[in-house]
Amino acid sequence: MTSEPVLVTGGSGFLAGHCILQLLRAGHDVRVTLRAPAREAALRAALAKAGVDAGSRLEVAIADLMRDDGWDEAAKGCSHVLHVASPLAAAAPKDEDELIRPAREGTLRVLRAAQRAGAKRVVLTSSFAAIGYGRVLKRPYDERDWTKADAPGLAAYPKSKTLAERAAWDFVDGEGQGLELAVVNPVGIFGPLLGPDLSASILLLKTMLEGRLWAVPRLMFGVVDVRDVADLHLRAMVDPAAAGERFLATAGDFMTMQAIAQVLKDGLGARAAGVSTRVLPDWLVRFAARFSATARQAATPELGRLKNATSAKAIAMLGWQPRPAAQALVATGESLFALGLVSPPRP
Repeated sequence: MTSEPVLVTGGSGFLAGHCILQLLRAGHDVRVTLRAPAREAALRAALAKAGVDAGSRLEVAIADLMRDDGWDEAAKGCSHVLHVASPLAAAAPKDEDELIRPAREGTLRVLRAAQRAGAKRVVLTSSFAAIGYGRVLKRPYDERDWTKADAPGLAAYPKSKTLAERAAWDFVDGEGQGLELAVVNPVGIFGPLLGPDLSASILLLKTMLEGRLWAVPRLMFGVVDVRDVADLHLRAMVDPAAAGERFLATAGDFMTMQAIAQVLKDGLGARAAGVSTRVLPDWLVRFAARFSATARQAATPELGRLKNATSAKAIAMLGWQPRPAAQALVATGESLFALGLVSPPRP
C-alpha cells in the first residue's frame, strides 16, 4: 500500500471507476481528475452504490487532457499514477486528430506532471488496439507486437492508442528517465456498470440487446471483465517486476460476434430475445458501407479475419487470473437491465 494518494485520471470513466473502487477497498487514498466539478457527485454516488463511502479518502482535481492547467496540482504528492483517461468516440470522427491529439498530448501531459511531482511509477491504460492491427499474424498477438500505425485503412482509434503509447515509451526512455512506466493493453472491456455512462463496447451490447442488429458482421475480438482490468492495473502499480513492461489483458480466446450473441442469449434468457445470431455475409457489409456510417465501421480490414491474443505474460509475471469472457458479457447485460438502460426491442 502507498502512503501517498494514487492519482487516477479520467475518474468518471467506466474503467477508471472500477480502478478507484478497488484502490479504496485496498486502503489507498485516491485523487481523481475530472473535466468538470459537476461530475464529482455522480462519481461519489456510484461508489456508494457499490458499497464504498469514499469520504475524505477521495479528492478531486479538475484537469483536461488538452490543457496544461491543473495537472501539476493533480499530481502533487502522488507516488503512483494510473493514467486511464483517453478519448474514445462512439462513431469514427471526421478528423482523426480529434482522437490522436488528446490521446498523445494528454499522455505526455500526465507523464510530465508525474515526473515533476516526483512520482515513482505511472501505469498507462493503452489497448490491444496498439498491438493487433495493421498486420496479420498466424500466432496469437502478445506484448512484443505493435499495430502498424501507417497501415492502409487503419481506424483513428487504434492509431491514437498506438501513437500515444509509443510517445509514452519514448518519453521514459528520454527526458523522463527515472520515472517507471507499466502499460496495460486490454481488449474489449465489459462487465458491471457503476453508472449510466456507456463505453463503446457496452454500447455494442446494448444495441444487440435492443434488437437493433438484425444480423452481425463476421468480426471477432477479445473480451475481458472491467474488474479484472482494474485488478491488473493495481498489480502493475505495485509489483516491482512490472516496471518497463506491457501487459495484454484478455480473458481467453477471441470471440466472434455470433458467439458473443449466443452467450447473451444463453446467459440472459428471455431478456435477450432481441439478440440475433444471424451472420451478415462480408459482401453485404461492404455494400452497405457505401450508404451507412455504422456499416463503414464494420467494413474494415478486420472483417472476416481470424485473430487471437494471449495474456500468458500477465498471468505468469503478476499472478493475474481473469474471469471467463462469458461472465463478463452476462454481467454487462445484467447491469444494463438493472440500470434501466435497455429499451424494449421493436416488435
